[in-house]
Amino acid sequence: MPSQPDIPLQRAYQDHARTWQQNLYCYPVVSRRSGGLSIGVNLNPDKACNFDCIYCQVDRTTPPTVRKVDLEIVRRELDGLIRVAQSGDLWQQAPFSAVPPEKRVIQDIAFSGDGEPTTYPRFDDAVQLAADLRQQHNLSDTKLVLITDACYLTRPIVERGLTIMDANNGEIWAKLDAGTETYYQAINRPNYPLQHVLENIRAAARQRPVVIQSLWMRVHDEPPPTNEIEAFCQRLQEIIDAGGKIKLIQLYTIARATTEEYATMLADDDLERLARIVTNNLKLPIEVFYGVA
Repeated sequence: MPSQPDIPLQRAYQDHARTWQQNLYCYPVVSRRSGGLSIGVNLNPDKACNFDCIYCQVDRTTPPTVRKVDLEIVRRELDGLIRVAQSGDLWQQAPFSAVPPEKRVIQDIAFSGDGEPTTYPRFDDAVQLAADLRQQHNLSDTKLVLITDACYLTRPIVERGLTIMDANNGEIWAKLDAGTETYYQAINRPNYPLQHVLENIRAAARQRPVVIQSLWMRVHDEPPPTNEIEAFCQRLQEIIDAGGKIKLIQLYTIARATTEEYATMLADDDLERLARIVTNNLKLPIEVFYGVA
């Protein structure tokens, strides 16, 4: 049986509100996969995305308060959040006070939020802004992370942003939740076919190691079938065989409310079974993140 975080830390993991004080774009969260504080940069306040995942935790029933991104405001908000974290003031507030003292550092600045960050037409400028502040505040150990559905990774403006990330401890967390087109369509409800996503991940992984973020769940109370998990492993092996480099696979399940009620959290034994199948099929590092009840 996996160990679970204490109750305050569980609540912190469940609280991924993308708002903080009066900020429009930047927000702090306690992230399981980051291992502590992640500062999110929301380049999609309009909630634009290439996917309409059944497990999505973005509230699209509420109209956005702002639709356009003002990078000067992003700069001020990100600078302010870095300062309040470095001063220690942030750690006096819930839910951040639940973070153990040894982890009270900025683990990453993540391009995430209410949609797909690479849809933003000035993505490269946004990455440069974050890189400049990272250097200004001497955050040498802090990562720049792109959490992405991988549909736009080969667009020139995105490739320019990735080059900036590469020079600033950057990391791509590319989403892959399926191994077959049928399951992919059912889970992600995408604008692009699975092959397009795989080709983009492969292209990016040829340039630098990528992290695969993979969320699995019960669908209508059924865990993912074994053949789907094995197909997922095969797709990753094909990327490796084509010269792609995969740094890590993050296997995780639902932690908060979802768009569709029939998408529910995997039990611990289901997630452990999934991890065993992946481990038996791929010689790659994996991290498993259990559900937070």
